Amino acid sequence: MNLNWIYTGISWLLLRWHDLWGKVVPEDEVLGTHWSWVLGIVFLVITIRIVLFPLFVKQIKSQRAMQALQPQLKELQSKYKNDRETLQREMVELYRKEKANPLMGCLPLLLQAPVFIGLLHVLRRIRPDNVYEANQWLYGWDPDYWFSALNAHVFGAPIWGTFLTSADQLEGTGSSPLTVKLVSGILVLVMTATTFLTTRQMILKTGWNADPQQRMIQKLMLYGIPVMLLFSGGIFPIGVILYWVVNNGISLAQQMWVLRKYPPPQNPTATNTPPGKKAPKPGSKKHAEMLKEKQERAKALAPKVGAKPVNRKKGGATRGASK
Repeated sequence: MNLNWIYTGISWLLLRWHDLWGKVVPEDEVLGTHWSWVLGIVFLVITIRIVLFPLFVKQIKSQRAMQALQPQLKELQSKYKNDRETLQREMVELYRKEKANPLMGCLPLLLQAPVFIGLLHVLRRIRPDNVYEANQWLYGWDPDYWFSALNAHVFGAPIWGTFLTSADQLEGTGSSPLTVKLVSGILVLVMTATTFLTTRQMILKTGWNADPQQRMIQKLMLYGIPVMLLFSGGIFPIGVILYWVVNNGISLAQQMWVLRKYPPPQNPTATNTPPGKKAPKPGSKKHAEMLKEKQERAKALAPKVGAKPVNRKKGGATRGASK
């Protein structure tokens, strides 16, 4: 599959933002950083997130619709547990009727994946041992851009460097292996932490699912993906890790806004007790706090009281209304 159009599109956005910021910030290093390239990556993320924001809102709405349908889905599963064909047909009809799309929850993430892969491919080809004339003209680049990126630094570490970059590869760059490992290691830790916090924020709002399979998926997303990133982050260029960190920061801010604007429905099968932890004992302080939280939730969901009921005469006229 030819992905050159993705690499060219990502390069075009990155280079345009680099050109724009090159007119604003100094070309030389400030605090060991070439800010035109760093800000180019940051605003590449912002551009992608703005383009995908309408889909992000649709994703949240679809998730809310799916959560609201859980009781009906369980009822269908119980009713047609021995007839999978009818079950699938009834579930599709329910999704159509309620305008819920189970695939919408994955769409924004799937659309961001090509951007990440494109930036990874583009930055990985910029290395001192890859100085070929044909390579410098790929994807809309030219030798000026190529050598500028080759010599660009983030707090003293080359933007193309990784945690595993050797001293031989860094020869002549003005960077030490210790500096590269330090910058890359810190960014990998921040990337891992923000990935964990982004998932945790969503789970705490919706609650841990009581269904074992769904809870296993939640646990995999909360713990498995950050652990995978922690151990695989060493192969990513520093510029790519920076992209991921900025993307996670924007995701956290967007989720906070969306969760306030579109609060999740209460899931009767969910619990706030994380997997592996026991529920608090009755009579304990934590148990009292849990009960208080449940009461506050129930109060928030209960209909407003205090309004006087409207009495109507036969025929529908309101008592006391003008004749």
